[in-house]
Amino acid sequence: MRIELPEKVKKILDTLTEAGYEAYAVGGCVRDSILGRIPNDWDVTTSAKPVEVKALFPRTVDTGIQHGTVTVMLGREGFEVTTYRIDGEYEDSRHPKEVTFTASLAEDLKRRDFTINAMAYNEQSGLVDLFDGIRDIRERRIRCVGNPEERFSEDALRMMRAVRFSAQLGYEIEEETEQAVVKLAPTLSKISAERIQTELLKLVLSDHPDYLRRAYETGLTSVFFPEFDRAMEQDQNHPHHKYSVGEHTLHAMQAVEPERVLRLTMLFHDLGKPDVHTVDEDGIDHFKGHAAVGEEIARNVLRRLKFDNDTIDQVKRLVFYHDYHVAETQSGVRRAANKIGVELFPALLKVKYADVAAQSDYKRQEKLDTLQHLDAIYREVLEEGQCMTLKDLAVTGKDLIECGMQPGKELGEALSRLLEVVLDHPEYNTKEQLLRICFPESR
Repeated sequence: MRIELPEKVKKILDTLTEAGYEAYAVGGCVRDSILGRIPNDWDVTTSAKPVEVKALFPRTVDTGIQHGTVTVMLGREGFEVTTYRIDGEYEDSRHPKEVTFTASLAEDLKRRDFTINAMAYNEQSGLVDLFDGIRDIRERRIRCVGNPEERFSEDALRMMRAVRFSAQLGYEIEEETEQAVVKLAPTLSKISAERIQTELLKLVLSDHPDYLRRAYETGLTSVFFPEFDRAMEQDQNHPHHKYSVGEHTLHAMQAVEPERVLRLTMLFHDLGKPDVHTVDEDGIDHFKGHAAVGEEIARNVLRRLKFDNDTIDQVKRLVFYHDYHVAETQSGVRRAANKIGVELFPALLKVKYADVAAQSDYKRQEKLDTLQHLDAIYREVLEEGQCMTLKDLAVTGKDLIECGMQPGKELGEALSRLLEVVLDHPEYNTKEQLLRICFPESR
């Protein structure tokens, strides 16, 4: 098997080899190359010790030198070069207590997480595949290198990585590997929120976000996301639905494009339902007020997982308004866009579409037609440059002050009243007309 190496990677490998050391591209870049994907980055493993690597290249950065990693800078690109190593005892389900450098590539590869990530390559030796990673790729399987309980005991995040890789690649998790996840899932509590967030987001943005189901089935979500477990266990006996809340959520994520805010919104949009569940006299389930509860759940969970404030704010707003009724008129669209935010209104329509796509067939076409109509109206509003926010008003606070209004509360209230008028009557959005409305006695 031949892998096309980038010129800069070849240069690093050749420099190390010519100096008498072994050197290989290793890990994810080899896996992705075999799969026909473009690697995000290229990692190198070598028999050279960090001080020896540093001596061979003019520009290096000590990114993880205690673990044998030096970043070699070629131009503006950095390439991690790590010495073959054997990890010592893991004491916190995350970090080895110590590492020992070794001259053996086999020893280095055997400490890695999954067989598909434990392959190495250079042009002299070709592909080094000691643990049948190629076979697991052919059979579309995620399997640990060696004993899965040992691998997960070394770093508990590897359990999340198993689910994430299965979602990204559409692979099954090998039975023994999966059983080890079930057994050791509680140890995920030792992993930082930031590292869990990274894996969850990669899973949610993958081609198979519904594989979050596997994190639920193996007990992982019960550790970091129990709110999702409650949704998986909440039925929805209602004409508009055919899945449990959790299964509806998984299908809704699949129905929207793989964009961060949209996928997270679909993940959280109905998680408030278990808290407000009621059953009427006909045995029909109802979930009144679930959007407001879901907004609070989204805020709490996203903060707990250390998401940035901008993502939290956008997801919260979309969750809160995902069930909001938008009238099929220009005025209705203008008011909805003003309420949720003009920049988020197109996202709201996508959220509503994904929600419908994951429901039952009951009135589905009618719902889809409504959304298509709303989108057409929104485009008309944009094309006509109609006012939807205070900044679009034809008058400013400065204009009102120049006409004699005092700065302060009265000024803000006056601008808000004018916006209310213009949201219903866009033709009034001229400076002359708005000043006449605001100061009728002087015009």
